[in-house]
Amino acid sequence: MASETYIIETHGLVKRYGKLTAVNNVSIQVPQGAIYGFVGPNGAGKTTTMRILTTLIMATAGSAQVAGYNVAQFPREVRRAIGYMPDFFGVYDDMKVWEYLDFFAACYEIPERDRPALIDDLLTLVDLTHRRDDMVEKLSRGMKQRLSLARTLAHDPEVLILDEPASGLDPRARIEVRELLVEMAQMGKTIFFSSHILADVAEICTHLGIIESGEMVAQGPVEEIRRQLMPMREITITLLDRVDEAKQTLSQVEGVQSIEDLPEEYGRKRIRVEFSGDDSGVSAMLKALSAKEIPVMNFSEQTRDLETVFMRATKGTVS
Repeated sequence: MASETYIIETHGLVKRYGKLTAVNNVSIQVPQGAIYGFVGPNGAGKTTTMRILTTLIMATAGSAQVAGYNVAQFPREVRRAIGYMPDFFGVYDDMKVWEYLDFFAACYEIPERDRPALIDDLLTLVDLTHRRDDMVEKLSRGMKQRLSLARTLAHDPEVLILDEPASGLDPRARIEVRELLVEMAQMGKTIFFSSHILADVAEICTHLGIIESGEMVAQGPVEEIRRQLMPMREITITLLDRVDEAKQTLSQVEGVQSIEDLPEEYGRKRIRVEFSGDDSGVSAMLKALSAKEIPVMNFSEQTRDLETVFMRATKGTVS
């Protein structure tokens, strides 16, 4: 039966191709309703994992469940529960846009009488109503991507599994795809998508899984991953003078782990403080400097952005 917690769940997933281990002991937990970003360098095992989840290939070892069904034992049930968009999707260029969606609706045994209304709804969702009678081959890449997303929704699946849905798109089209994913999540869908475009993950994801060389490096809610991989906060302080006194003062604040000099900027002295405390501790640092009237020109915390987190997790091996 379905897990009470996770709609996608794998345990010790392994996939070998001869001597090559593409996926090595991967365990994933995706909560129902999450937007889960599956991130890793090229060749990390993302597509292989997704092909196992979508029943396209069999795992060498381990198990996987989607919507409560074991992917090896109940492939038909899994296929009905998911909408899958591969990294290289097919579109039939000799069809009109509405015919393309009608064809896939028929494949999912949607009754013919129900299909016109369904097609109208799908085209409205992906903002292609004005192109319904155009030939698919005339669409831009971004429009084809949106049409492919509409296709994945034809049978109203619980889970969307999308392999690089924004790959190769221009910035505007990428934003449109991201907005579509958020809208689908608001409709109650669980979104599981792979990407190496970190802005896509940072903008919309609730959960994150980082994979490298076929092994999971970290996973969980986005903020938890940030804290896990970057436990230290970095505070940059620009001073007019009295740098040594400032460093001595800060060293006595609880939570300060290290202090180092930074290169001067426009002739101004700068130091960086690694700090393990909370927001009240950050405030205490500034108060300590103010109490001694040390002239602080700037006091700022480095944002723990996902690109920094990703580079740290994958050892900078992005290709």
